[in-house]
Amino acid sequence: MNAQNNTDRLNAQQQGLASISALTATGDLENLKPRFNSALDAGLSINEIKEALTQLYAYCGFPRSLNAIGTFKAVLDERKTKGISDDVGKEIVVENNVVDKYEQGRKVLEALTKMPQVKPAPGFGEFAPRIDAFLKEHLFADIFVCDVLTYQQRELVTIAALAAMTGVEPQLQAHIGMGMNTGITKEQIEEICSIIEKNISKQQADSARNVLSKIKKN
Repeated sequence: MNAQNNTDRLNAQQQGLASISALTATGDLENLKPRFNSALDAGLSINEIKEALTQLYAYCGFPRSLNAIGTFKAVLDERKTKGISDDVGKEIVVENNVVDKYEQGRKVLEALTKMPQVKPAPGFGEFAPRIDAFLKEHLFADIFVCDVLTYQQRELVTIAALAAMTGVEPQLQAHIGMGMNTGITKEQIEEICSIIEKNISKQQADSARNVLSKIKKN
């Protein structure tokens, strides 16, 4: 699951994922509906979008993820009545049967960060071991094991969602770094910021740009 796009521009499918993620994270269902249509028209499969919405619950919560999934189902039903046949895509993996999920998730996080990941995670993991277990065993193991989305696509989804939300700048900075490790470029992240400005607000986009500017100095 290495980088699959090394150009300096987001393609139409990536733009679709970014817009869907941002609007899901902010709960804007009215504007999410046309973005689902345009993303499907751009060639994103049904299961790619489903998987993005499933992953997003780990970042913006079950309520907004479930509401977005319900909106997506309604869009698909409407498209079907119009005779539109959308690509279902690769089968979604539901079960993750490994002996040590924590170790599986730890290795995924090492691949994304390109840094050693000790057990437990320093700071929050020592203070609240259960949240460290959930992060490794569920998000980076159970969710990431499904190859319907590449690691690069997953990081794009996460970056767009975090960029749309307030008060999560440390997490956004961390995921921008991980995204770049998968091959997402600074220019593409700047384009995500433009998507945030168009779909959310200029203030929120500028906040994301400020986070990105700190990374540029490194």
